Amino acid sequence: MLEEFRQLGLSEESLEALQAKGFEQPTEIQKQCIPLLLKDKMDVIGQAQTGTGKTAAFALPIIEMLDKGDRAVQALILTPTRELCIQECTEINSLAGTRNIEVAPIYGGASMEAQLRQLKHGVNIVVGTPGRILDHLQRGTLDISHIKCFVLDEADEMLDMGFIEDIETILEAAPQEKRMLCFSATMPEPILKLAARFMPNYKLVRTQTEDMTSSLTEQVFYETRECDKLEVLMRVIEITKDFYGLVFCRTKIQCDEVGARLIERGYNAEVLHGDLSQKQRELIIRKMRGHYISILVATDVAARGIDLPDLTHVINYSLPQDPETYIHRVGRTGRAGQKGTAITFVNSSEFRKFAFIKKVAKSEIAKAQVPTIEQIEEAKQQRIEATIASVIAPAAEASAEIDPKFTAMAEKISEGHDSTRVIAALLSLSFQRELDTSRFKSILDLYRGKRGEGESSGRRREERENSAQYAGIDDQGFTRLFIARGENDGISKRDLVEFLISKTGASNDDIRQVEVHDDFSFVTAPAQIAETILTHMGGSTKGGKPIVTRAREFSSRDRGHDRPPRSPRKRRSNSEHFENIENKIGEEEIDFLRYAEESDRKMRRISTKSKSKKKKKN
Repeated sequence: MLEEFRQLGLSEESLEALQAKGFEQPTEIQKQCIPLLLKDKMDVIGQAQTGTGKTAAFALPIIEMLDKGDRAVQALILTPTRELCIQECTEINSLAGTRNIEVAPIYGGASMEAQLRQLKHGVNIVVGTPGRILDHLQRGTLDISHIKCFVLDEADEMLDMGFIEDIETILEAAPQEKRMLCFSATMPEPILKLAARFMPNYKLVRTQTEDMTSSLTEQVFYETRECDKLEVLMRVIEITKDFYGLVFCRTKIQCDEVGARLIERGYNAEVLHGDLSQKQRELIIRKMRGHYISILVATDVAARGIDLPDLTHVINYSLPQDPETYIHRVGRTGRAGQKGTAITFVNSSEFRKFAFIKKVAKSEIAKAQVPTIEQIEEAKQQRIEATIASVIAPAAEASAEIDPKFTAMAEKISEGHDSTRVIAALLSLSFQRELDTSRFKSILDLYRGKRGEGESSGRRREERENSAQYAGIDDQGFTRLFIARGENDGISKRDLVEFLISKTGASNDDIRQVEVHDDFSFVTAPAQIAETILTHMGGSTKGGKPIVTRAREFSSRDRGHDRPPRSPRKRRSNSEHFENIENKIGEEEIDFLRYAEESDRKMRRISTKSKSKKKKKN
C-alpha cells in the first residue's frame, strides 16, 4: 500500500497523510514532478490539465522542504482566482497531516486586517492571487526575500487575466536562489518567455495524451439554432439521471438570462459571474459543492479555479473563444476516475471555428441528436419503474414488511377495482407533472434536417408567428433591428456601436452589419443582445412608434453570407424595408433621445432639422 509514493522519496508523515486521504497510487504528473523537486532539486514546468493531481505534485515536496521551526514565509504559490487559492490551502493543510504547518490564503475581497494578523503571527506557506500579494509587498506586510519555493499555478489562466506584469514584479522581489515551479494546461509564448527569464534551467514535464482532454469524458456536439439553445439545454437536463453540471456562457447578460429561465422552470440553478460579491460567490460555490443546487451557469472568468470533482456534465452553451478555453472547460468533468459528458451547442455559422477547436484540442467530438420529447418521456418512465421496483423487491422478502397502514389502505382501495387501474391512478397522482411533456417546445431538428417531432409544420409555424421569442430571429439566432434615427440626427456608425456596447455589455463582435442612412439605421445582433437593445433604447417617434423595432425582413445575406435565400421570391432591401415602415420620419424638427435608458435619466437632446429630399435640395 502506497509503495509507489514511498519510492518517490516521500517521508512516512506524508505517506500517513496520503493514506488518510484515501490515495492509493500517484498520478502521472506526481510520478514525474515529485522526484525532480525532492531528489534532483530542479525547476519544473508541468503541462497538465485540471484534475490530474498537480496540487499534490508540488504541495508534497514543498511540505517536505519546509523548516518547521521557522515561521518566515518559505513558499509562495500564486493562483489566478480566489476559489483556487482557498482550495489549495485546504488541500495543503490536509496533506500536511499531523505536522504543524501554517498556510495563509491571501486574496482580494477578504478582510485585510485578518490577513495582516495572520502574516504577523507567522506563516510557512502563502497561497494568493497576484493582485493582493502585490498589495502586501508594496505595503511591506509580506516578505518573500527568503522563500525556498515559488509556484505559478494555472499560469495560462493568469496570463489571460492580465496578471503577467504583476507576476514579473512579484518574482523580482523573490530571491534568485529558489526552487520554481510553473503549472499550465497550455504553453503560450509569454509563459515560455517568463520561464526563460526566471527559470534558466528547468525540466519540462508533459502529461497530456494524444487527446488533450480526459479519455473518461464523452464529447459530443449538437447542431442547433441560437433561439433553440435553451430548450436543448432543458432536454439534456431532463433526460439525464441526477444531472450535476456547469453551463458555460459567454457574457454576464447571457448567464443571467439562462439562469433566470432555468429557475423559472423549477431547476435548482444558480448564476456565477463577475458582478457578484465575494460572499455571494462563496455561498453559491458552497451550495454547488454540497449538491443543494445541481446546475451552475457561469462565465469562463468566474468559473476559473472552481474545483467540482464529481461533475456529470459540462455544457458549452456558448462556443468557447479558443481551443485552450475548450480544454479548460471540458477538463472539469471526467475526473478522479469518474465518467463525464461534455456537450457543445453549435449553430451553423460557427462550424469553421468549431472545426479549428477540434483540431487544436485533438479531440474526437461526435455529432449527436438532440434528445426528443419521446426519448425524455421514455427515460423518465424507466426511472420511475426502477424506483418502484427497488421498493417492491425488498418488501417481497419475508424479512421485510411494508407498513401495515399502507397494506390496509391498499386492500381497501383495490376492493371492486382492477389492480392495473388502481396502480395507474396512483402513478398519475404521483408523477403527472414529472411526465408532462406539454412544457417542451418544438425545435428544428438539424441533425436530420427536419422539423421537431410530434407536431405538424403548420402548427409549428403558427406557434412561432404568435411567439415573441422567435420574432425577427433568423435560423442562427440573430435579429435585425431597425432604428428610426440616422446621420441627420447626428449619429455615426461609431457613435451607434459605442452606445450599444456601453448600454448592453455586448462586445464588438456582437454588433454586426451596421448601416447608418440619412434618417434611419440598421444593426444585427444575437437575439439576447437584441432584446437588451430593444429595452434600453426607449423613446418613440413623433407618430408614437418605437425608435427601435425588429426589421420586418431578415435574410442571411444581410449578415454577409453568400448562400441563396430559401425561396425564389424577391426579398426587400433595407432601404425598401424603410420605405414600407408605416411611420416614416417626417421632415419636421425631431428630438433624438440618445440616452433613453430608465436608469440613466440624463438624456442628450439632439435637435436638428431633417434635410429635404435631394430633388428639393438641388
